[in-house]
Amino acid sequence: ILILWNFWEINLLVILFQKKLGMWWLKFLHLLLILKMELMMSNKNVGNDGEKRAVDYLIENGYKILFRNWRLSGGEIDIIALKDDVLVFVEVKTLPNSTVDMLEKVLNKEKQKRIIKMSKRFLQNHREYINGYIRFDVIIIDMKGLPPIYHIENAFSESL
Repeated sequence: ILILWNFWEINLLVILFQKKLGMWWLKFLHLLLILKMELMMSNKNVGNDGEKRAVDYLIENGYKILFRNWRLSGGEIDIIALKDDVLVFVEVKTLPNSTVDMLEKVLNKEKQKRIIKMSKRFLQNHREYINGYIRFDVIIIDMKGLPPIYHIENAFSESL
């Protein structure tokens, strides 16, 4: 059985095969859709909670939060903060069921490039920060084997 998790694919299947599929299959597809939506909401809540904890941590450690979830088409930066005249772009990863090995997969080079690209777009829109220092940090929330809030300053940089 091919299980399609994409909302639109399930709806399309239901529309195309409404007459051919029995009621049992329609109920099954409907249940899959509900489960997927619940999983998405659960992951979103975990991520939002992690970002709030990261913001609280940064404020407690002397950072001024400028933006949360700053986004344009093509990406998002979780937190943009300022500390000691350094503009800090922070990626927050809430990974309660992961290990340190998994972090490399979650925050791979492609993700880092996207964050760097978005930081450049931010600086184009906020010229007041263009001449200062910038830094890319990662805050990991609830990962096994690490403290509950683990802050990696200068986690990555743009390669020349």
